Amino acid sequence: MSEVTSPVDLLKVVTLLGAAVVMVPIFRRLGLGSVLGYLVAGLIIGPFGLQLFSDSHTILHVAELGVVMFLFVIGLEMRPSHLWSLRRDIFGLGSLQIIFCTIALTGIGIAFGFSVAVSFISAMGFVLTSTAIVMQLLEERGDIALPRGQKIVAILLFEDLLIIPLLAIVALMSPNVVESAQGSSLLAVAIGVGSLAGVIVCGVWLLNPLFRVLAMAKAREVMTAAALFVVLGSALLMQISGLSMAMGAFLAGVLLAESSFRHQIEADIEPFRGILLGLFFIGVGMSLNLDVVIESWVLILTATLAMMAIKALCIYIVARLSGTSNANAIDRMFLMAQGGEFAFVLFTAAAAASVIDATVNANMTAVVVLSMGLTPLFVAIYKKLAPVIAESKEDVEDANGLSGSVLLIGFGRFGQVISQLLLARNVDVTIIDSNPNMIRNASKFGFKIYYGDGSRLDVLRASGAHNARAILVCVDQKSISNRIVELVKSEFPLAKLLVRSFDRTHSRELVQRGVDFQIRETFESAFLFGQATLHELGVTEEEIAIIANDIRSRDTERFQLEIAGGEYAGRDLVLSNTQEQTPLLPPKREATALTQDTATEVNTPES
Repeated sequence: MSEVTSPVDLLKVVTLLGAAVVMVPIFRRLGLGSVLGYLVAGLIIGPFGLQLFSDSHTILHVAELGVVMFLFVIGLEMRPSHLWSLRRDIFGLGSLQIIFCTIALTGIGIAFGFSVAVSFISAMGFVLTSTAIVMQLLEERGDIALPRGQKIVAILLFEDLLIIPLLAIVALMSPNVVESAQGSSLLAVAIGVGSLAGVIVCGVWLLNPLFRVLAMAKAREVMTAAALFVVLGSALLMQISGLSMAMGAFLAGVLLAESSFRHQIEADIEPFRGILLGLFFIGVGMSLNLDVVIESWVLILTATLAMMAIKALCIYIVARLSGTSNANAIDRMFLMAQGGEFAFVLFTAAAAASVIDATVNANMTAVVVLSMGLTPLFVAIYKKLAPVIAESKEDVEDANGLSGSVLLIGFGRFGQVISQLLLARNVDVTIIDSNPNMIRNASKFGFKIYYGDGSRLDVLRASGAHNARAILVCVDQKSISNRIVELVKSEFPLAKLLVRSFDRTHSRELVQRGVDFQIRETFESAFLFGQATLHELGVTEEEIAIIANDIRSRDTERFQLEIAGGEYAGRDLVLSNTQEQTPLLPPKREATALTQDTATEVNTPES
């Protein structure tokens, strides 16, 4: 026990955590992302920096569990039916990108005088994109669930599947290969397929009953242990079979995606996933051999930039050929133009099989690590310099020469509800919105929405604001709403102006600007919600009506006082939970089954 808790071991743990705590916030603050912060932290404390750690490979091996858990969490978000819908992207788009990149990178190696075997292995190692880095970048941007993110995930899944056939190819390329090698390779493939089938069978028939039994035991720590068991068990099975650990964990996650315990499992795994994934990036930073880089820095730097450029170009071409927009194709090539963690496995196997020598192994490992470090930097630079890409306005009609008795600006959830009351009375409503996707979706329900930014005077005129009897501002951004109010009051003073308010402060501003009507966007729904709660607690309808009228009058009086005296005027009218309120009606006999606290009103001032 004393060895486990020795000061030296504890110092290493503190050093790892301290490096992450210091570097990651700095790089996030600089807009370079957390991944680059982890990589730099690993480089600084590693064997080629301050030499606080000497065995980066051990840390990297343990930290691979972070990637495993990350893929498990991603799998939990993908139902089997959704994964099946991505099959064309996984096998079609994925294989097309692999073929293009492999041919191009292998050709470059041959052109520089390397053998076909060395060129091919180097190319394939670099073609296998870093799942950890790309997934982390997608998660930070919130793009994993978006269509462009899903295509990238599909390609990464296909690349993970390639590791087994690639290792088999390496075995066949070995100069020491024996006649039985082909049979051994076929056996490895059969074992891999059998393991996949085993994971699927266990996931379909065993996992849900297992978690159901554990949930009945009501032991939270056992549920956490079971979640870790599923993740690590599936990963171990895949590793023993020669497949990717991440692939096994992802498959287990997909099989649990339909489970009613999905959210609980995800919450249990999340803390381990975050810490270990950060440790993985630190390990990658540690593994960058600066001695090798310094000795062959021209070759390594040139090879890194050249291979990243060529891979990026191939990714862009494939993306455009598959119908991806120019903006998304550029984004994909910046995200995926690096080598990945599976390159280390491939290079090690190739060196052991004498397909490549130790020098090529060291140089290509440095190239891959350097490309992984440069990716977050290039992505951040692209984000800074790239122009803002406007959403496609295909199938969307601009507001022009319109007229109507009511102009409704903003067709989100708020505007949609309002439209139903007006349309029920056959009011002539002109609707504009600045979100092309929303306009296209609304058209599927029979709405005719015109594209237009209501904060622009020319758009208001083109939308018929000069003819409108009433202008309804239903946008959900306070600054845009205020701009529209300013333009309408100045240019179209005869129109009645009704505005959706963000909060009490915004409502006061709107009243001072002279709008005809304003309402806080959550007030009425919260009011009804409170009345329904009282009803469920057994309060009579008569008392609910009296309470509702009293609260409305209090709110109106308080609002008038705020307009005259500022934010805190009328605060005495707010019912607080620090003092007991006197019931407006005596408790009814039928409510005696309630607890004594039900007569106490608990209210907080709306922000």
